[in-house]
Amino acid sequence: MAIPQGFSYLAGHLDLRRQHSILAAVRAVVAHSPLYTPTMPRTGKPLSVSMTNCGPLGWLTDKAGGYRYQSTHPVTGLAWPPIPAELLRVWDELAAYTAPPEACLINYYTRASRLGSHIDADEADTAAPVLSISLGDDALFHVGGLRRGAPKERIVLRSGDVVVLGGAARLAYHGVDRVHPGTSNLLAEGGRINLTLRRVNSPS
Repeated sequence: MAIPQGFSYLAGHLDLRRQHSILAAVRAVVAHSPLYTPTMPRTGKPLSVSMTNCGPLGWLTDKAGGYRYQSTHPVTGLAWPPIPAELLRVWDELAAYTAPPEACLINYYTRASRLGSHIDADEADTAAPVLSISLGDDALFHVGGLRRGAPKERIVLRSGDVVVLGGAARLAYHGVDRVHPGTSNLLAEGGRINLTLRRVNSPS
């Protein structure tokens, strides 16, 4: 199949030193803005991942408000902490975009977690790419075309890999089919952390 132009898979972009540095920064974020279980709009069904955010804005989903961005944690009511400098450096290296990210979604996957095929379409600025960073256990990732039913290519994402969805691929369907437990010892508790950096608003 032909993945839309603008998709990049950067295997091993982050060496082990950088992975540990980013993980330490993420743990500091979680200490301030704890992981919680989001729910689907309309049904209220819980997602199989737990999540939190950092940056001026954070992405949320719940039965009452649906998919959206807001500046505060839905449980604590506190503002999200800033995006760590280590993550901003990855954006500067790979995004080829003039403005910084406004949101970093932090998803924690266990062996039972999945993420159905979806597009990142809640942002006003889709000219900016989406950057996805993998830490911890391997995950079977799929990416397809601009229609949900388009053929999909599957890639095993490992700790330190980075995926970029830009250009025509910015609105490509993608998701996580499964996590392979025990494939990394980066996280003492096991599992996988995925960090998604996004620009929400067009620069003014």
